Amino acid sequence: MQAPQDRPLALIVLAAGAGTRMKSDLPKPLHQLGQAPLLAHALAAGEPLSPARILVVTGHGAEAVEATLNDIAPEAISVRQEPQLGTGHAVLQAAEALEGFEGDAMVLYADSPFFRPETLTDMRTARATHDVVMLGFEPADPGRYGRLVMDGDNLLRIVEFKEATEEDRQIRLCNSGVLCADATTLMGLLAQVGNDNAAGEYYLTDVPELANANGLKATVVRCDEEETLGINSRAELVAAERLFQAKRRDALIEDGVTMQAPETVHFALDTHIGRDAVIEPYVVFGPGVTVESGAQIRAFSHLEQCHVGSGAIVGPYARLRPGAEIGNGAKIGNFVEVKAAAIGEGAKINHLSYVGDATVGERANIGAGTVTCNYDGVLKHRTEIGAEAFIGSDTMLVAPVSIGARAMTASGSVITENVPDGALAIGRAKQINKPGLAVKLMDRLRAIKAGRSKG
Repeated sequence: MQAPQDRPLALIVLAAGAGTRMKSDLPKPLHQLGQAPLLAHALAAGEPLSPARILVVTGHGAEAVEATLNDIAPEAISVRQEPQLGTGHAVLQAAEALEGFEGDAMVLYADSPFFRPETLTDMRTARATHDVVMLGFEPADPGRYGRLVMDGDNLLRIVEFKEATEEDRQIRLCNSGVLCADATTLMGLLAQVGNDNAAGEYYLTDVPELANANGLKATVVRCDEEETLGINSRAELVAAERLFQAKRRDALIEDGVTMQAPETVHFALDTHIGRDAVIEPYVVFGPGVTVESGAQIRAFSHLEQCHVGSGAIVGPYARLRPGAEIGNGAKIGNFVEVKAAAIGEGAKINHLSYVGDATVGERANIGAGTVTCNYDGVLKHRTEIGAEAFIGSDTMLVAPVSIGARAMTASGSVITENVPDGALAIGRAKQINKPGLAVKLMDRLRAIKAGRSKG
């Protein structure tokens, strides 16, 4: 017999709720945490379990949620819950998609982003001795949480607060809603769930009691309260962002990243930083950023969808946009913007430049004020700069254009034609000096100004 953690797993993520307390036209699963939709966090928690199937139950704002799901997890299957009749009803919508599936099913929630993969793995392990496994926690204030009624290691039932006796309310072990069970067993139990309650809904919390009534065994795996944090309002989203950022900072510091003022640095869900990298204050990482070991990201820089090589220096006040590839040991200085460009190993773009849709060769030097003029109003065009080329300050490179290896452009040039290897290109008007004309012009302008003042 397979060990529980070796059985195929179907991940069922509930993302159908209206989220009315968010007071938003945007479906709650699509609100951003760590610059990624909440839904992405639930999927990320389950990813280390290598699910064989991913099912996302949609409802409110289904089309928008499904479009986002297609972007972040195209392998996932969406199933709709229409109308929304409770959590048990929501999970039951996955029955058809799981027909013939021989493995476990785990239920997660799109608005609960902090479940640890280790905790979910513990739930799978507990399946060795129990048919249904719930995730419970002991909060500082049990409040109105549903209570888990235990008999030793066996879970007898879940009691909602409003239906609990005073004795039940003394129980401190509370329900998170996360569940793991054999997929076929779970769907069979859900088919028995009734809706004899004030809301007329079908609740997932009925499953443990039904399991016992059917001669099955249920149990609880415990986790910290912090993992169970759900997001139902803007205020809770703000609190979750603080917690997310604090966790990422602590984890990166533990992994060997240096941060001088970590509370000022903001990360995305998928940010990857190598050991011995240095992150200065007030740096923002958008989605899709990888920074290799030993790189330095200096203060007030913004990075998204880019890669920074080992030993490279970026900033201060730099912006790396999608498609920026910064080679090992390269330098991107203050007020430099790079987009869809590969910057070669050891190349330097030290200040006040825009390099987009370009390739910059190894050890090339890009002078201050250089612009790759990549857009003609309709199409984008590329600029190729060879190894060890020297681009003079204030050069306009009108793409498509190629600058050869070890070539040079004169400062202030507008380059519209390819420059051969080793050549010097000068593309500017000839300077003409007019003796005494500056004084005459200034005297004339002052006289005009004085006349206007008298009027």
